[in-house]
Amino acid sequence: MNIVILAAGQGKRMHSNLPKVLHPVAGKALVSHVIDAARSLAPQSVCIVYGHGGDAVRATIDAPDLKWALQEPQLGTGHAVMQAMPHLGDAETTLVLYGDVPMIQAETLKKLAHAARNALAILTVELADPSGYGRIVRNAAGDVVRIVEQKDASADQRAIHEINTGIVALPTARLAEWLGRLSNDNAQQEYYLTDIVGMAVADGVAIRTAQPQGEWEVLGVNSKVQLAELERIAQRRIAERLMEQGVRLADPARIDVRGELVCGRDVFIDVNCVFEGKVVLDEAVEIGPSCVLKNATIGAGSRLAAFSHIEEAIVGPDGVIGPFARLRPGTELAAGVHVGNFVELKNAKVAAQSKANHLAYIGDAIIGSRVNIGAGTITCNYDGANKFKTIIEDDAFIGSDTQLVAPVTVGRGATLGAGTTLTKDAPPDALTLSRAKQLSLPGWKRPQKVKK
Repeated sequence: MNIVILAAGQGKRMHSNLPKVLHPVAGKALVSHVIDAARSLAPQSVCIVYGHGGDAVRATIDAPDLKWALQEPQLGTGHAVMQAMPHLGDAETTLVLYGDVPMIQAETLKKLAHAARNALAILTVELADPSGYGRIVRNAAGDVVRIVEQKDASADQRAIHEINTGIVALPTARLAEWLGRLSNDNAQQEYYLTDIVGMAVADGVAIRTAQPQGEWEVLGVNSKVQLAELERIAQRRIAERLMEQGVRLADPARIDVRGELVCGRDVFIDVNCVFEGKVVLDEAVEIGPSCVLKNATIGAGSRLAAFSHIEEAIVGPDGVIGPFARLRPGTELAAGVHVGNFVELKNAKVAAQSKANHLAYIGDAIIGSRVNIGAGTITCNYDGANKFKTIIEDDAFIGSDTQLVAPVTVGRGATLGAGTTLTKDAPPDALTLSRAKQLSLPGWKRPQKVKK
């Protein structure tokens, strides 16, 4: 089939410089959700009709399998589809979708496409409050005879609760013929795609309807309020899927997944956690409250305490992280590593059973096994222009308040005394100290404030 995605609207009510279809739901642009649903049907072509903010839209979502049609000026949905016609194969069915209706499901679209064989198929839904939507007008036999827009509807027609979602499927040859007969003689002086329904009736073409799983599938976004409402719907559905897979959520209303979250068995996630990009939580992982994970993998049995931030990092099995720990890009922790409160690691590889439990910064470092890093330790990895590596070998003990001025190596089994500033390699199995001599001055008095 051909798939046309209408994404040219300005979205004035969004009050934003960002094109409406690029606003995110569940961490992905509205139109990207629609494109994913379209691709799942393996269509012959996907054509994006773009307009307002077109350069930004193309720059954000362009891909080799997408075709593009510019709608300038914007003269209605029928006019938008006209712009796509040169990209559509005449022998196929054409499915028309909307870039600001992101929750549409592939199964619903398959059902609609099946209904469109030698017919015009319309996706409709019953709404308790149909305000703002085009109404489905049926005759006494229940056949669809037309769609009337809210602005053009009579009082009786406005009382109809079955609405047009705008999503249609039909033979492309018929679509081309009917588009050529559209008129803009209406309140908006626009070319309505919905007018093809009356043409189908006049031409004796069957009109069939299909319905989605629920109205949430066809909710569009025209304001920040609607965007926030759709976000909560999307997050609730994600939470339900996770719980059905066995994940225990402390509160399904307080989780945000802005990408892909893959969980093993017996995972527990506390409240107010945010997951961005692709995050993998292996079996029996526990995530404490208010943690943020982005493109991260957490090994089986690991525990993250509250307010830990993990970005583009790997935590091995049985790790203990946080609270208030930060793992930055390039960090890889092996099994049983402990990273405690107010410890930050960046581009650091830490071998099994090592610990940095308090107030430390470890950057551009390779840490061996069973290393203990004391409170206040920092690797001085940056000279203002270049970054250098610190190597700490197995079984080393780094005393509190130590500065390791890279490039430097601490040998296997070495001990660095507290307060050491290490500028040269520390030999293995030895105590290395670097301190100023301690002095006590008898009779010294602390300065006093001068009274005025």
